[in-house]
Amino acid sequence: MTATLQDNVRENYGAVAASALTGSDAGVRAVAEAFGYSAEELDSIPAAANMGLSCGNPTATANLRPGEVVVDLGCGGGLDVFLAARKVGPTGRAIGVDMTPAMLDRARANAAAAGPNGTPLTNVEFHHATIDALPLPDASVDCVISNCVINLAPDKPAVFREIARVLKPGGRLAVSDIALKKPLPDAIKDDVGAYVGCIAGAIPIEQFQSGLSDAGFSEVKVVDERTDLNAYASVDGQGACCSPAAGDAGSSGLAVLDSGCCSPSEQTAADPTLHARLAKLLAEHDVNDYAASVKVYAVKP
Repeated sequence: MTATLQDNVRENYGAVAASALTGSDAGVRAVAEAFGYSAEELDSIPAAANMGLSCGNPTATANLRPGEVVVDLGCGGGLDVFLAARKVGPTGRAIGVDMTPAMLDRARANAAAAGPNGTPLTNVEFHHATIDALPLPDASVDCVISNCVINLAPDKPAVFREIARVLKPGGRLAVSDIALKKPLPDAIKDDVGAYVGCIAGAIPIEQFQSGLSDAGFSEVKVVDERTDLNAYASVDGQGACCSPAAGDAGSSGLAVLDSGCCSPSEQTAADPTLHARLAKLLAEHDVNDYAASVKVYAVKP
């Protein structure tokens, strides 16, 4: 992914962060529940931490314990950070890393009221960085989690090496992500909306396994959850149709699928691009034929 495309990803997720989408919206909540979050978990965090961007629930399988340090790669509004913070308790730490300033602003605002009775959480922190250059010391982390973000990274081997670097010996990786079951057709592979929507940047399941093994991990498992990726169409406003017109490659060099015709005022409304692009993709292709929501496990020896 070029720097220009990375900027496109940042801008699109920044727009989501600035939107009014929250877990209070039925469609947003439906996406989270479809990918493994319980009603109790969703009720325990600020609604604004959930924007319908998950592809799994990594905290459900990370086996987090009190006192541990856990890092969430691409933390967004803090959904998984807050759930992890509850599990590691006041003696542990939950750290969020994200490259989008607007997401971090939203996460920090959420943290200010995510504790008991709306008090600030004291065992969370957030850092502005890309996930291939983590601002953390070597061997300082017990567990790394991530939720539908590694597929967006331009250099996935570098991400795997960084995870291995910051984990303590015996530390573990528990990630939810999108991986490919077979090659994508050009109409999806070359579409910037599909990249931003977590499909076109995904790597094959086998490459996920080999990449982690090459980075020094053992006990690597990549499990297809067989979740229907069309669940993303549940998000209210996905039909807003605010993406650029067909054939407009923009500065990224990738084509953009035509998503329709919003007025200027509608284009500044909640979530003007990301969910609309994803809805268009889902309407034109059954992405389940090509991609899968996977759970990824690995241990640093």
